[in-house]
Amino acid sequence: MSCNRSTTILHGYFDNELDVLGAADFERHLEQCPNCSSALETLKSIRSSLNVAQLYEKAPAELRKKILARIGSTRSVAVFPKRTAVWQWVAAALILVTYIGLRVVSPHRADTDKYETVLAAEIIDAHLRSLQPGHLIDVVSTDQHTVKPWFDGKLDFSPPVQDFTDQGFPLQGGRVDVVHGRSVAALVYGRRKHFINVFIWPTNEKDVAPRSGSQQGYQWTEWHKDRMEFCAVSDAAPSAIEQLRILLTGN
Repeated sequence: MSCNRSTTILHGYFDNELDVLGAADFERHLEQCPNCSSALETLKSIRSSLNVAQLYEKAPAELRKKILARIGSTRSVAVFPKRTAVWQWVAAALILVTYIGLRVVSPHRADTDKYETVLAAEIIDAHLRSLQPGHLIDVVSTDQHTVKPWFDGKLDFSPPVQDFTDQGFPLQGGRVDVVHGRSVAALVYGRRKHFINVFIWPTNEKDVAPRSGSQQGYQWTEWHKDRMEFCAVSDAAPSAIEQLRILLTGN
């Protein structure tokens, strides 16, 4: 059983957002709560992985010299450079920003282990947020023909929606959530007394075999199918999540 503090206070403590008394109180709680202690170690591990990944790009020294030289010239001469020169600098800046952005995003998939670590943390956080009162479902319906069109205009893609009531996984509804900084579809399925969140978004990558893991007592599985990336997460048994994955992929 997970601790309520791991979903409400843990992140505030981890980000140094608690006051002195609140931090001291949570540290006393950590001494007696293995769930929060484990969750805190997981967050520290993720932060360490991100630091090791060095997800940044340092500007070349030559670019710094050119910028400083340009600043110096504008100070000495109270005129703007020619329009063409201005647009050349704007273009160079845009190229640099784009390049840095690609370096920040692409290493996740390039290094599968780090990608999975970050992805698992994000989808479990999204799953935990959804379990807060009033956050699980935006469109409540067991009818796939009601849920699927609800996403129209809310996302830039159309997620596949299916109901598996006869197989023991009734569709509960759906909502829009955020994973990796982008809006994704979240389908909610029931499994006895458990909820399974299935996050879906487009991908340019080919179909890949499922990858699974567990964190903080929650099971997750990630796979690709027909240019869509799927991530299922729940506290249900791993076998139940695998059953749902097979139903969603058809194999």
